[in-house]
Amino acid sequence: MTERLNQDIIEDLLKLKPDGNLYHRESQYLEFKESFNLAGLADYYRDFAAFSNNKGGYLIFGVKDRPRRELIGLSEKAIEQFDKLDPEIVTGHLLDIFKGDIEWEHDIFKIEELSFGAFYVHQGGIKPIICAKDEGKDQILKNGEIYYRYGGRTQKIQATELETIINQRIEQTNNQWLDLVQKIGQSGPANAAILDTEKGIIEKKDSQILVVDEELIKGMQWIKEGEFKETKGAKTLKLVGEVSPVDQVEIVKRVKENRLKEYPLSGSQLIEEVKKKVPAIKQPEIYSILKENDVKNNKEYSTYVFRNIGQEEAYEKDGTLPTGIPSIYKPAAVGLVERIFKNNAKTE
Repeated sequence: MTERLNQDIIEDLLKLKPDGNLYHRESQYLEFKESFNLAGLADYYRDFAAFSNNKGGYLIFGVKDRPRRELIGLSEKAIEQFDKLDPEIVTGHLLDIFKGDIEWEHDIFKIEELSFGAFYVHQGGIKPIICAKDEGKDQILKNGEIYYRYGGRTQKIQATELETIINQRIEQTNNQWLDLVQKIGQSGPANAAILDTEKGIIEKKDSQILVVDEELIKGMQWIKEGEFKETKGAKTLKLVGEVSPVDQVEIVKRVKENRLKEYPLSGSQLIEEVKKKVPAIKQPEIYSILKENDVKNNKEYSTYVFRNIGQEEAYEKDGTLPTGIPSIYKPAAVGLVERIFKNNAKTE
């Protein structure tokens, strides 16, 4: 993914003319805010959805609005609150409030001794992003509304733009069907199979089912019918039952198991379950325990939910974790947090 949030980009967006005015004005891809406050998250989420439904955009904090746009930077208190943002928690909020995936990133940038907070919201892959619940002061977010970025403002989407999004969605779906039909045509209907990514199976007609373990796939070598190859120490696979020749398979994809059975709790659900066990515990204390004990990187308690295979492969290769990747948890994580909190209370 192309990097959209770095020092050069922010410096360009905040570049000043000789008269002290900004070169860039608020637009369909740019919004300025004077300060940052965690209490205003619902308002920022509204812009997130609007940018996502258009072509993406930047939300920059530390720019005074009146009487003219002026670079004032963020206060120490605002910087502290911006630093407290937990990408997992924010992503959890977005998934809870909106129907659709909003991809975003954030950072703090320093320009001539002033600090500016910035978000970049990516264009939505599947639109429209729809608000699914009332949220925020004066219900700034309302169930059923769709927000869109027009010029320098965020507002409810108009008929023309909504129609365009719907037509694009239909075209996207039609292209996916056409691509699928073409692939089936190349191999022939008799050789086609259905890949079920939820169940982790490849199913053919006449109830023929092939289930392949993910770890086994990594070290396997497929042998075509009629051929024989021998490699000392190579893994072997015994298939019991009627098996179709391997050369009928056009493409073999690795199937991810459904992790939700093993990790059924979202971040917010984990917090709810912990509070049921320990009513006295506060949310920041739960976050602190998770962080100090590196729970998110312990497969015994938690795993990440990646948006695509590229993100997961990058993480497995060099530990690169994209911004805003949420975690899901095993029930055992609830017991862990409970035990650590109670042990800490005894030693105090």
